[in-house]
Amino acid sequence: MPIYTPPLRDMQFVLHELLNVSAELKALPKHADTDADTINAVLEEGGKFAAEVVFPINISGDAQGCQLNRDTHEVKAPDGFKEAYAQYVAGGWPSLSCDPEYGGQGLPFVVNQCFYEMLNSSNQAWTMYPGLSHGAYECLHAHGTPEQKALYLPKLTSGEWTGTMCLTEPHCGTDLGMLRTKAEPQADGTYKLSGQKIFISAGEHNLAPNIVHLVLARLPDAPPGSKGISLFIVPKFNVAADGSMGERNGIYCGGLEHKMGIHGNSTCQMVLDEAVGTLVGQPHKGLAAMFVMMNAARLGVGNQSLGLTEVAYQNALAYAKDRVQMRSLTGVKAPGKPADPIIVHPDVRRMLMTAKAYAEGGRALACYCALLLDKEINHPDEAVRAEAAEVVALLTPIVKAFTTDNAWEATSACQQVFGGHGYIKEWGMEQFVRDARINMIYEGTNTIQSLDLLGRKVLGNQGATLKKFGKLVEQLVKAEMANEAMGEFIKPLADLGQKLTQLTGEVGMKAMSNADEVGAAAVDYLRVVGHLVLGYFWARSAQIALAKLAEAEEEAQRPDPFYQAKLQTARFYFTRLMPETSSLMRRIRAGSDVLMDTDAALA
Repeated sequence: MPIYTPPLRDMQFVLHELLNVSAELKALPKHADTDADTINAVLEEGGKFAAEVVFPINISGDAQGCQLNRDTHEVKAPDGFKEAYAQYVAGGWPSLSCDPEYGGQGLPFVVNQCFYEMLNSSNQAWTMYPGLSHGAYECLHAHGTPEQKALYLPKLTSGEWTGTMCLTEPHCGTDLGMLRTKAEPQADGTYKLSGQKIFISAGEHNLAPNIVHLVLARLPDAPPGSKGISLFIVPKFNVAADGSMGERNGIYCGGLEHKMGIHGNSTCQMVLDEAVGTLVGQPHKGLAAMFVMMNAARLGVGNQSLGLTEVAYQNALAYAKDRVQMRSLTGVKAPGKPADPIIVHPDVRRMLMTAKAYAEGGRALACYCALLLDKEINHPDEAVRAEAAEVVALLTPIVKAFTTDNAWEATSACQQVFGGHGYIKEWGMEQFVRDARINMIYEGTNTIQSLDLLGRKVLGNQGATLKKFGKLVEQLVKAEMANEAMGEFIKPLADLGQKLTQLTGEVGMKAMSNADEVGAAAVDYLRVVGHLVLGYFWARSAQIALAKLAEAEEEAQRPDPFYQAKLQTARFYFTRLMPETSSLMRRIRAGSDVLMDTDAALA
């Protein structure tokens, strides 16, 4: 059976030493009283819930899956899921970062981020049920009418009801401008929606009595394409003005997708048969409103992969210390055993360190983005809010694509550590790999994220936002360039920053005469930027670790193994993972011709 221990010490490092969250929150009136002790206490209890309640039903939920009753269209989640969700609601966990006006606890997003990482490590499939509710909450909180907020937000905040987003249709995935679901206006101000949606995570289940679906559809007078999309609230059970549930609405599950992974989450084909809905926001402006939920979901998917990377690493590390096979190439390390533990072998350590570096670096990036969201929404200075929003928009595709790509590499490597046992279900490793694979696809494939980053977020404003993040890198480089101990981190970081600036200009110039150059470069380009971003956080982490170790030496104290480990992991990242950027940049400069001049090869 797999194991999981919440990584509270590293979370505390990221929050309190790397990001100095308490000081940052003091500038936000809403969170000024949220101190380190409060954050640590919440996460400690959240870790217990994740490890003790949700984690034990992960393998069984994967094996059992969801069951659809085709007569009633009801879906039963795996055994234990409903009971775990009831404990989640009873513990007040759904309301952690929600608005107190609607019954929320009002804690910062960055705290919720860490809690959800632990939930995702414990059981990604289960976590998607409440996770999607957060996206629905955010969308309605931003774009709902006062009446809609009063009707739905308290129930979403408490977790009494859950939420979904219904976008994809059988004939269109990311290209939502092609969707066909229709919304006919009614005399009472409501709409009747008809159509079909697919791949709707948590679209139907028995965890909560009502599900609030946010549905994209077209009005009769809608212009073609994405400019003709409107957004509607379509509850599973119609809701009366007093908030009570009425009759069953015309939206139901027509089938369950049989997926490679996340079997414990119901991925539904949803049928809308004159389902009653209410308009959210302005007509034909639904895609912009839904982007609130979609962007939250993209950050959430990155968090899913972060959680899987961490739990896969923990299990692979424990196995590598216990499993004996062959002798070390440099001599016997365990003379009392018939062979040495496999952790002595260099390539096993490479695989373990890859997962560790991507988990800890990804955690720093994810928490930084969550803190930016807190600033975007709550900072009293409009200029600070605007800049935070701009930078988090730049980083969102990186969190989604870079983190999920890295998780696929890391979970696969951790499975490899187990050898043949990695393919056996009871060890849990093959499930982590299967669950990680979908995260690269949904909420906009990683290619879509890459096109968004390069085409819209970088070239769209001549690299202005990228330069803002680059200033953070420049400040660190200037501050530490003369520090010999930091040279192994600062020099490659500065070098990559300079090369990225030059590369961006080259791609931009090529794209002016041939737009395919953007498509050819985008995926590799995102990884280069991802390494710059992660490299920055790893250099900052090394900076802190070096200072702490020097302080211990000066005071003749025993060095803290935590900081020694942080420094060793930073060295691994800079010498073994970041050099990938050299080959990526070479591929980018190869251009689009070698890809597009392939008609004969692809005939």
